[in-house]
Amino acid sequence: MSLFTASLNSGSNGNCYYVGNAQEAVLIDAGISCRETEKRLARLGLSMKPVKAIFISHEHTDHIRGVEVLSKKYKVPVYITELTMRSGGLTIHEELMRTFKPHESITIGNLTVIPFPKRHDASDPFSFIVKNKEVCVGVMTDIGSSCEHVINYFKQCHAVYLEANYDHDMLMNGQYPIYLKKRISSDHGHLSNDQAVELFTNHRAPFLSHVFLSHLSKENNDPQNAAATFLKHAGDTKIIVASRYKETPVFCITANSLNAQEVNLPGAQMALF
Repeated sequence: MSLFTASLNSGSNGNCYYVGNAQEAVLIDAGISCRETEKRLARLGLSMKPVKAIFISHEHTDHIRGVEVLSKKYKVPVYITELTMRSGGLTIHEELMRTFKPHESITIGNLTVIPFPKRHDASDPFSFIVKNKEVCVGVMTDIGSSCEHVINYFKQCHAVYLEANYDHDMLMNGQYPIYLKKRISSDHGHLSNDQAVELFTNHRAPFLSHVFLSHLSKENNDPQNAAATFLKHAGDTKIIVASRYKETPVFCITANSLNAQEVNLPGAQMALF
């Protein structure tokens, strides 16, 4: 069994992650426009056709910007909590509206999606893992700290989109106002490079083949430095930076980490930064 995955965009300007098998797929968040989502999927040799559901993590604009149009245009169900729906001021057609509960499995064809709560400054924030039989891909961004839920599901992942939002020194020495620095670095803000590495080194499974460093701050982080921080501890795990400007390639994630590969689909973009 395997899962195909790609980041379509990752950052405060928009977040959208594709995870699927050969038959069906889901989007985790839809923070870029419908048109941009279509363009980036097409460049990867993908499309919205196999996308059977969109899962929304929380109501911040960079996670919901494109969801209304995507859902309406392609008649795709949206899985979202009622509180997140209200807080985001979203209008989703009633027939396409789905809700979920913490830790309860949702079946999408042969995929299983499990939502779990996290710490973030949003009304009802969640992260997700997506499974195809024994293969598991996690999407864990916008996390203020590594709570017990994050740790538990991180341990199950063969690949994971893991937040590495800021470099501590760059944030503290930068020009952001004090209140914003405190918000970002709080237990309900974002994970720093060092916090992400701590989660990685202490709780990764031996079969974790890919870590996609995600939601990097434009002002308070540097892709090369973030990657270098992880590479010191990576071992056989591949470290990829999910760009805030373009899609990553599609990766095939398998149960055997030694077999996990980048997939060269027609038109795929190879640049990671």
